[in-house]
Amino acid sequence: MMRRGALALVLLALTGCGLQPLYGGGSEGSVATTLRSVTVAPIEGQAGWLMRNKLVDRLGVSSSGAPIYRLDVALEDNITSFGLRSDRAATQERRTLRARYQLVDLSNGSVVLDATAGSDAGIDIVSSEYATVAAEQTALENLTDIVADQIAARLALYASRTARSK
Repeated sequence: MMRRGALALVLLALTGCGLQPLYGGGSEGSVATTLRSVTVAPIEGQAGWLMRNKLVDRLGVSSSGAPIYRLDVALEDNITSFGLRSDRAATQERRTLRARYQLVDLSNGSVVLDATAGSDAGIDIVSSEYATVAAEQTALENLTDIVADQIAARLALYASRTARSK
């Protein structure tokens, strides 16, 4: 009986804490609607092409209606070799993908959000050059997934905060 009372008290306290679901209202909620109003500017290079496609997928960019925001993304993609053997050949690589992104309000051209996101991955260098190149490509694809998720989450948080302040 005591446990049930404690559980009821904890549940009651949680209802008053002010937490709200980020995507409250589903696809018609303020966050989803705001994310669909973002157009993603072209991004340079292969990593940029991958990133732009992933962001368009995550944001649910609408093909109808005029966009309210533009997302500008600049990527920095680096591969660093390390783990040298006695013959000075590298045994591992670290691929790092960093993104600086800005959300621009198209009504006045002001930057309303300026942030960075990034991740890295380790790659083993093997005797097959093809396998190493394939591992580098796979790492890039995985890193763009991670960074696109980070950017989309930050944009959703921004949309949530601005919707509450209106």
